[in-house]
Amino acid sequence: MQTVGMIGIGMMGHGIAANVAKHGYPLVLLEHPGNQPLDALVVAGATTVPAIPALAAKADIVILCVTGTPEVEDVLFRADGLLSAMRPGTVVIDCSTAIPSSTQRIAAAVTEAGGRFIDAPMTRTPKEAAEGRLNLIVGGDPGFYQQCLPLLQSFAEHITFAGPVGSGHRLKLLHNYVSLGFSAVLAEAAACAARAEVSPAVLVDVLAQGGGAGVILERLRPFIEHRDSSSFRFTIANALKDMTYYDTMAGELGASRATASAIRQTYAGAYEANAGATVPELVALLSDTSAID
Repeated sequence: MQTVGMIGIGMMGHGIAANVAKHGYPLVLLEHPGNQPLDALVVAGATTVPAIPALAAKADIVILCVTGTPEVEDVLFRADGLLSAMRPGTVVIDCSTAIPSSTQRIAAAVTEAGGRFIDAPMTRTPKEAAEGRLNLIVGGDPGFYQQCLPLLQSFAEHITFAGPVGSGHRLKLLHNYVSLGFSAVLAEAAACAARAEVSPAVLVDVLAQGGGAGVILERLRPFIEHRDSSSFRFTIANALKDMTYYDTMAGELGASRATASAIRQTYAGAYEANAGATVPELVALLSDTSAID
């Protein structure tokens, strides 16, 4: 099997790495202070390296699972980055969330350096990542996508081919805009209901039987009813990043974005109040309007 290198072993990346190793791929990991603990991965057979050139020397395929566009660009373009060190034929799979126009520039640079590139951003949560049940949205050459499919299937349950390079990241931002937009609307409604002394259980019950039913309601329901945020471990900081990326993409396309800009501002206010809070906690932050005005 080809050797897989991974850069970015956070909550999502750790699950990806565990499942790649479980399916027998030789795995090499970049050491980084932001990684989750690597002990279990090393026991499963993974090795670690201290720098990108050392990873590039060993890896036939490099999976990126970092925070966003600045981090992806840094990994590729810095002086000791992947582009300067990767061998001809190296495959780069970007599972991060990124601005599509940057993705297209990166894909062109990887191709010029003799490599191959696909963008394969994820949806779902760290729980599904650990279970090997992520959703992937892939952009790239159709034939090359088919070659990558066995590896992608080692850590994903549903895989959608979206079209040319950058299409995966476009659809990921569209998905997250809808998801985060619904979350902001629901959080604001729940905060208003609390001020009106509406029972949280009754609010959720009415929504669940009508137009408010769906995945987002079920994700925020534990917090609305019991102040339990464990069901949606996605931070306000990440939500603001993704909404900013969506706003950038829509602006570059000349698309309407008035609603997106308002939702982005809601997350920006929440970020100022508590950047480390999770999306369900937006309910509490919006309940205290003085905290985010």
